[in-house]
Amino acid sequence: MSEDLTTYAQCVANNSTGDALLECVANGLDESIDSLASGVDSFYLIFAGALVYFMQTGFAMLCAGSIRSKNCKNVLLWNLLDSAGGCIAFWSVGYAFAYGGDDPARGTTFIGHTNFFLMQNVDMEQWFFQFAFCCALSSIVAGTVAERCKMAAYLCYSLALTGFVYPVVVRSIWSTSGFLTAFRDDAFRGVGMIDFAGSGVVHMTGGATALVAAKILGARRGRFEDADGNPLPEPASFPAHSVALQVLGTFILWFGWYGFNPGSALYISSSGYADIAGLCAVTTTLAAAAGAITAMFTDTILGQMKTGEAEYDLTYAMNGCLSGLVGVTAGTSVVTPYGALFIGIVAGWVYCGFSALLLKLKIDDAVDAIPVHFANGMWGCIAVGLFAEPTRTAIAYGSDKHVGWFYSWGRGTGDANLLLVEFCGILWIIGWVAATMIPFFLCLNFLGWFRVDALEEEVGLDISHHKGAAYDLAGPTKEDVEELVARRSTAHGKVEAPANEEA
Repeated sequence: MSEDLTTYAQCVANNSTGDALLECVANGLDESIDSLASGVDSFYLIFAGALVYFMQTGFAMLCAGSIRSKNCKNVLLWNLLDSAGGCIAFWSVGYAFAYGGDDPARGTTFIGHTNFFLMQNVDMEQWFFQFAFCCALSSIVAGTVAERCKMAAYLCYSLALTGFVYPVVVRSIWSTSGFLTAFRDDAFRGVGMIDFAGSGVVHMTGGATALVAAKILGARRGRFEDADGNPLPEPASFPAHSVALQVLGTFILWFGWYGFNPGSALYISSSGYADIAGLCAVTTTLAAAAGAITAMFTDTILGQMKTGEAEYDLTYAMNGCLSGLVGVTAGTSVVTPYGALFIGIVAGWVYCGFSALLLKLKIDDAVDAIPVHFANGMWGCIAVGLFAEPTRTAIAYGSDKHVGWFYSWGRGTGDANLLLVEFCGILWIIGWVAATMIPFFLCLNFLGWFRVDALEEEVGLDISHHKGAAYDLAGPTKEDVEELVARRSTAHGKVEAPANEEA
């Protein structure tokens, strides 16, 4: 029986007639529509969260492919434990610190204080979606410190990051009780920080943690110095062991970003939310494409100017794509499609420049996660302050009083309030991560828990820590091959054709 007939039957059973019957049916239909809309929104958020969580596969493939084969099992295990450990940390305390006691009427609070272990009423689909984001943040660090970080250290900082450091950032920017949030009537400087899907909250936080870790941990052996400790004229290159895994990981991450950005609309049942999600899908796509093309061809042109040969580096195309995705994440709901294209172009240049800067500073990032996530996380926040378009900002955030600086000049005001708030958000994230993670990593280093032994690093973490190599590369012995050849040559005849006899 249909829902409409059920509602009508219930109204008739209640002896409703005439106008009362019509009113009863109308009220019942409204309740049914509201229930359907709520169900659609819940499914949308769960589906988007699943896409974001699938990005863990992308991170795992990209990290594993980008390093040497002797450390493959190690980094894959790390990515798996990001999900397992992150789940427990975010369930027990992380979500409570981020959203617990979220009440704009009570003013701003630094950290949440209720809903530990999800003990109170919580929208479970909301928790799942936020958990997927938390896992993505933790995986950003894994690639940077790969090939020389101890397992115990990784577990310690992964739990600290997902259970405390990241939730405080979330609280400040995404919670209605945060001091930088845009979701309050008394928002900071009248606008609050616009970071729709997390260029700053997720990617900058993870990238800044990776930068601190890489600096304190030090470079891989042989990267910048020879065996005697003498500086190398050029940094040594450690080629990726599987380009196929790298490309697979990049495509999976791009795919997952359609949950990351459009999913951050959180709802889909009304036309306004649907419009936001649709815009996010378009801006995400354009920025990724522009970043990939810009980074690769920038490297090609610079290489040709230096050597006279035009070469096309797949790594720059992949990381440029990811840089474009990170760069547009903050403003994906408030920028125009051509604005997203420009953001992606600049993101490709930011990646190229910051990657070169890390080499100059002798900071070893095994997968170039710092230029992709930290540098382009900053660029994404700045881009909002420049390119937030009034109409789209009003749809997504309910007000167009303070918009991107370029549009403010078009209004004749030059209002840079939003740009200033974005800079404040950047400084806050850097300051918070530095204040918490620098002492944390220094403590791990002091205790000898951070870096593996030199011999273990040389042999590879798969053999030294995980009961054997990821790949069985042992081939047949030379004697076995020779015996097989000899056996086939005799068993199958190898008969010579008889000479022609004279007639």
